[in-house]
Amino acid sequence: MSVEASLVKPPFSLSPEDLAWVRKTCDGLNTAQKIRQLFVHINHGDDEEKSKSFAKLQPGGLHRFMGPELEPAWRATRAFMAECEISPFITADLEGGGHHSSCFTGFTNNLGMAAANDLELSRRACAALAREARALGFNWTFTPCIDLNINTGSAIVGTRSYGSNAETVLAQAKVHMKEMQTAGIAATTKHWPGEGLDWRDQHLVTTINPQTPAEWRASFGALYKALIDDGLMAVMSAHIALPQYAASKGVAEGLERYRPASLSKHLNFDLLRGELDFNGVILSDATPMAGLGSFSGRAEHVPQVIENGCDVFLFCTNEEADIRHMENGLRSGALSEQRLEDAVMRILGMKAALGLHRKSLDERILPLEKARSVVREGAHLETARAAAAKSVTLVKNKGGVLPINPQRHRRITWIGKGAPGFIPGLPPKQATVLRDGLSSRGFVVSDFDPKNPPTPQNTDLVLYVMCDESSLGKSRIFLNWRTEQEGLGNLMTRYWNDIPTLLVSFGHPYYLQDAPRIPACINAYAPVPDAQEAVLARMLGEAKFEGVSPVDAFAGAPDARY
Repeated sequence: MSVEASLVKPPFSLSPEDLAWVRKTCDGLNTAQKIRQLFVHINHGDDEEKSKSFAKLQPGGLHRFMGPELEPAWRATRAFMAECEISPFITADLEGGGHHSSCFTGFTNNLGMAAANDLELSRRACAALAREARALGFNWTFTPCIDLNINTGSAIVGTRSYGSNAETVLAQAKVHMKEMQTAGIAATTKHWPGEGLDWRDQHLVTTINPQTPAEWRASFGALYKALIDDGLMAVMSAHIALPQYAASKGVAEGLERYRPASLSKHLNFDLLRGELDFNGVILSDATPMAGLGSFSGRAEHVPQVIENGCDVFLFCTNEEADIRHMENGLRSGALSEQRLEDAVMRILGMKAALGLHRKSLDERILPLEKARSVVREGAHLETARAAAAKSVTLVKNKGGVLPINPQRHRRITWIGKGAPGFIPGLPPKQATVLRDGLSSRGFVVSDFDPKNPPTPQNTDLVLYVMCDESSLGKSRIFLNWRTEQEGLGNLMTRYWNDIPTLLVSFGHPYYLQDAPRIPACINAYAPVPDAQEAVLARMLGEAKFEGVSPVDAFAGAPDARY
């Protein structure tokens, strides 16, 4: 079946009129214009002139990392949209937590939503998130993430996943996909063919899914198939190898077995389009990642990404240079005319399925005052508070550390320096709301002093507070004793045998792997203010813990439960 004929089928389901628009538009583009439609560029910040410079390239879309203020964020997006001849995709990772634009309502992350263990609450949160995103022009989200928290050493899966249980992941992902696509935002599952077994990060290295074909079909294959059958519009093909599947296709032992999915005809055509019958858009994961760049050179793999099955090329190291690489690939035969045509037809098909060609600019991004009335509206804020509060999970409380009060625990030594923002330029993640709340309740909170470390004479509670969500380029997330308890003697000292001690994590859920004997532990998944307020109320015994851990918070450490 031709790609054009497939556009009348799910997930596009185009009408004859919409299909005619796709055909006419594609026929009206010259080769250079078609190549530019393949690209979704990335734009950090809210500089209007920079947004307009991207529009001069006339790309298929733009990924927006917005700043904290609504008006400049709105203006920068609208400036780009207004100057694109074909209505562009405006894309984001709409997954809450630290990956979320700060001008939106601050929803907890995926792991936090799973811990809340309430699909109706998840539905309301996703609907609110989608409504705000649509108001600000977004029409494509690179979510839901259906990776599985299997290897607890992974710093990139963790809080971006819905957990380790495939049934939980599927239930949450279905809710997310349905609410996004009902709102007119294309949903994307990632990271094809499935991440979570390799502890490494594909931003830094090509990672490996070691499953046999049978194991894969029973886990990730079933997840992807269920969402595809429910109308999923896009799949993100990642820099992840599936070598045992490659072997089953006759690929000899050698580097080719470890070709990342983003460059693999076997994984994109044979497995995703063939076996799973996926008819939507395949986009590459971010191409500046070392998981791609360490496998082959830029000039070589830019056209290969499209030739080997992706329809959309995500992000550039240099926009003009990558466009030239694609054009050179077409001239040399590394990219075929047919693959270019098919990819552009699918891109235009998804734009038509979203109705972008029929909508005015004011319909695609609301006028500023209307957008203000939607973003951070009262009902959305209340849903975010409810989700964050319900997610807070009591992992352990040995020796009656909790609840705390100013009479028994007045002098608190705070250990935890926060974490950097998701990307450079974003503010660091800090638990200032929790700290200020403790101070306002009569506690005296002091930072760890390496020259005067905690003793029963100067400290009533040692409080470890971690704010590190899963993020790119970290390699590992762990309790770094060397930085948190400076000094050779301090880093080897543990205080809980002499002083009540509690660890609170607003991120990574596996710190008991590093401190299995710590007597009390709370996981709150994201450092959003709502989660910090909810933790404070539960530390003080003013509210009950409702969270259900979506992962093994003891990380397989046999002594951590005691």
